[in-house]
Amino acid sequence: MTTADQRVSRHAFRTPANAVTTLRILLTPVVVGVIYFYAPSWWVLIFGFFSMMTDQLDGYLARRYGTSKVGAFLDPLADKLMVLGSLIVLVALEWVWWLPVAIIIVREVVMSAWRSVVARKGVAIPARKSAKYKTWMQSFTVAIALVPSVVDDHRWLLTTMLWVAVAFTVVTFVQYVRDGRASLSNTPSALH
Repeated sequence: MTTADQRVSRHAFRTPANAVTTLRILLTPVVVGVIYFYAPSWWVLIFGFFSMMTDQLDGYLARRYGTSKVGAFLDPLADKLMVLGSLIVLVALEWVWWLPVAIIIVREVVMSAWRSVVARKGVAIPARKSAKYKTWMQSFTVAIALVPSVVDDHRWLLTTMLWVAVAFTVVTFVQYVRDGRASLSNTPSALH
C-alpha cells in the first residue's frame, strides 16, 4: 500500500491521529486528578510529560496519514482541555494567582468564539506557529509547578513562567484577530 493509499479523507473521523487525540481528551481528567492529589513529585512530572507528548504523536500520525476536519477541531481542543485543566488545578492548590489563569481562559473562550464567527462566514483562520509556542509555554509552566521544591522554595520562577505564558497568550490572540479580519476583508462572500 502506498502512502497515497494510506491517506485519510478530509472528512474522516476514524483516523490514527484522531484516535490519539480522543485518548488525550479522555486522559485529561486523569492528569488533572494526578496533579491535584500527588503533585509536586518527579513521577507526576514524568507522567505529565508523557501525556503531553501524545500531542507530538497525533501530529506525526496526521502528517503521515493525512489530516481531517474533525482532527483540526479536536487537536486544539485536546491541548486546551489538558493545559487549562492543569492550570485550574494550580489555582485550586493556591500555587498560582487566579488572575493570569483567568486571562488565559478568557482568551481561549473568546478565540473559540471568534473562530466560529469567521467560520460561519466561510473563512478559516490558519494556525500560526506562535500558537504552538503559546501552548508549549503554558505546558512548561505546569511542568515547572510539578518539580519538587519549586512551589515551596522557588515560587517566583513559577509565577514568572506563568506571566510569560500570559504574554504569549495575549500576543497570539491579537495575531489571530488580525488574521481573521484580514481574511474576512479578502473574502468577498464573507462581506455579505
